[in-house]
Amino acid sequence: MKLVVISHTEHFINSQGEVVGWGPTVIEINHLLDLFEEIVHIAVLNKSKAPKSASPYCSGKIKFVPLKKVGGNSFSDKINILREMPHVIRIVNKILNETDYFQLRTPTAMGVYLIPYLILFSNKKGWFKYAGNWHQKNAPLSFIFQRKLLKKQKRIVTINGKWENQKNNLISFENPSLNINDRTKGAEIIKVKKIKTPYNYCFVGELNDNKGIKKIVSAIREIKHKNFGVLHVVGDGVLMETLQKEVENFNLPIKFYGLLSKNEVRSIYEKSHFIILASLSEGFPKVIGEGMNYGCIPIVSKVSCIDQYVQNNTNGFLIEPITISSIKDNLLLSLEMSEHEFSKWIHTNYKLSNKFTYEHYNNNIKSKILKIE
Repeated sequence: MKLVVISHTEHFINSQGEVVGWGPTVIEINHLLDLFEEIVHIAVLNKSKAPKSASPYCSGKIKFVPLKKVGGNSFSDKINILREMPHVIRIVNKILNETDYFQLRTPTAMGVYLIPYLILFSNKKGWFKYAGNWHQKNAPLSFIFQRKLLKKQKRIVTINGKWENQKNNLISFENPSLNINDRTKGAEIIKVKKIKTPYNYCFVGELNDNKGIKKIVSAIREIKHKNFGVLHVVGDGVLMETLQKEVENFNLPIKFYGLLSKNEVRSIYEKSHFIILASLSEGFPKVIGEGMNYGCIPIVSKVSCIDQYVQNNTNGFLIEPITISSIKDNLLLSLEMSEHEFSKWIHTNYKLSNKFTYEHYNNNIKSKILKIE
């Protein structure tokens, strides 16, 4: 069988001349070769320098078909999306004729026209992956439009979380990010990991307002506690320079690493006791499952389906409301955690993180989408 994946995932040409793409998506597609003989990925090619978080494809059986990078918030950006629409549809139509299944990853700018195109003009087998918050309030209009279309059509849509009155074609899927080696390494780390002062924290994600990193830094400014060690911040974004200046001005115990490779991120998880995210809107961040696998207790927002996996004061801490005061309160609770409680929670979370393996994800695709026994 041959699969075409259509997404907004950014790709780059690295210094060796290889095509590399955003690591989490590329690695997920690499594992889909366990189900499909060939895969074509239609996605965006960015002409800027490849970040350390980008990964290569594992096989020549995966072909990358580039699209021009368009999109943005301005009126001219929206016009450029429309200008590219005929070209994108031609490419998608050509590849669809050469493949057996499609996966369209949404929400995305081109989803506004590709979802109706696939509904109205294609009989190809396939499914839609909605990676965002399926129950997001005050979502962008394009996201609302895409969700409405996906609810009305008959093909399978994989979503984050389980919801009341969920239609039969809306199937709950966990976001995968762990392989067999990750599980083995995680088990080794969990076996010896203890909580001892100082307590260390990590943030892994984009440095923007939606991820809540600015509020986290502000909360840490208010904490004077003997057990607090360091917040390790992995990621890049528009707030990097502002946050670095704030950390320097107030001499805060925060270290910035920028974008790191998967192995480098693992070393951050290994030396951290907690992973903290204060997102305003998410699907289910892959880094929560990763942190759980390596013994980091989640301190996370109560948004989307996150509280379906993280129960407050049972295996993590839920930030609600998403304010500086609430983040501070949860940090203070974590700083009083006992060694017994920490050990109990990280073992519980390690078992739970098996849901975020590629094996679990592929088995779901095999049984629920491809209908293969």
